[in-house]
Amino acid sequence: MDFSMDYILENAIVRLEPLRELHISKLEGLVDDPDIWKFFLGRSDGSSNFGCYIKDTIQHRNEKAEYPFAVYDKRVGQYAGSTRFFDYSEELKNIRLGYSWHGKPYRGSGLNKNCKYLLFEFALEKLNLCRVGLGAHAENGTSINAMKSIGCTHEGTLRNFFPSIKGEGRADALLFSMTKEDWVNGAKNQLKKKL
Repeated sequence: MDFSMDYILENAIVRLEPLRELHISKLEGLVDDPDIWKFFLGRSDGSSNFGCYIKDTIQHRNEKAEYPFAVYDKRVGQYAGSTRFFDYSEELKNIRLGYSWHGKPYRGSGLNKNCKYLLFEFALEKLNLCRVGLGAHAENGTSINAMKSIGCTHEGTLRNFFPSIKGEGRADALLFSMTKEDWVNGAKNQLKKKL
């Protein structure tokens, strides 16, 4: 992956474009929804920290640690959220995908499946990587169900990894992946049928 390249991934439904500071004003109308930030750590809890959140991830791109995208819903002509690649290893041919969020009007609209299709296609076919890793807080049933619905394989659990959101104590992290073999041996076609 060339972090200096401005990758644009798109189909008839969605365009993923490199996240920039100009997206702060285009996305900030969506961010006062506590459901977006419930499982996020760091400076990302709504409008008061949103500018810092965007600037932090752009800085991480400059450091070649993350590659963030703004999500644009072409059906309605509006920016809908954000997602990113991170933990890229050229040597191991791996990357992780996460920090994905969409504003409330876009949830359940099929937008996420279209985003994930484009991101998997880019990572596993264009970048020729072998594995895309994903993860979720064990209490985040929405994210877990979304990963299962796009064909990801649950491959493990990190015990007591996060603070519990629902109460005191700790919660597990669930690990998922999409491998190149999964993708070419059926997951791509199955996901494409759901778009």
